[in-house]
Amino acid sequence: MATKKTAAQPVTKDSIIEKYADYCLMNCTPPASVYKFAKDNGFEEAEFYNFFTSFEALERFYFAEMFNHSLQTLQQSPSYADFSGIEKLSAFYFTFFEMATANRSFVLYSLGNGRDFSTLPKLRELRSLFIDFAQSALEKPIALPHEKLEKLQEKGLREGAWLQFLTIFRFWVKDTSPGFEKTDIFIEKSVKAGADIVYNTPLQSIVDLGKFMWKEKFTV
Repeated sequence: MATKKTAAQPVTKDSIIEKYADYCLMNCTPPASVYKFAKDNGFEEAEFYNFFTSFEALERFYFAEMFNHSLQTLQQSPSYADFSGIEKLSAFYFTFFEMATANRSFVLYSLGNGRDFSTLPKLRELRSLFIDFAQSALEKPIALPHEKLEKLQEKGLREGAWLQFLTIFRFWVKDTSPGFEKTDIFIEKSVKAGADIVYNTPLQSIVDLGKFMWKEKFTV
């Protein structure tokens, strides 16, 4: 039976994630079991379960925390509250993918070979957080007289934003440009085209985005 012992350093979510990420990146595979992972790192298995139910749950939490940290970083800026919905969305994309780039090796490891991001279980909590953010940030393009139509419009806005986010995420994964500068360009063009589709006349920005994607040979 496992017995509790005093660790040299307190076991926290962050310390477990750091040790897990380091193991995965050094060995290109997850630990064989929670028990072995805990023993190898000097803490009890029960301490892992205080925070996570499995390694997959840890990775889901990691992506959710990327969202939370990105949004908290933005909200610390005095000017953020005055941003329009589209500006908030754009700022979030740049902040999120800056963080993703700083942790690119583990992000790519966690995503694995998943091609269909929309059904990737590890992004489930991230999706829920992003959907709530998009719904609160984006202004409705038109006032509709019926509640059902209003709900359909809200759903279209948030699901469209999520699809846009996943498209940018996939582009970033495949981006090989120095400093991932093409991802920055793609964010700018995607946000402008998306805003024009919803709020303005879309033709020119859609053509501009299409030319960029064709040039990069990227299939959405």
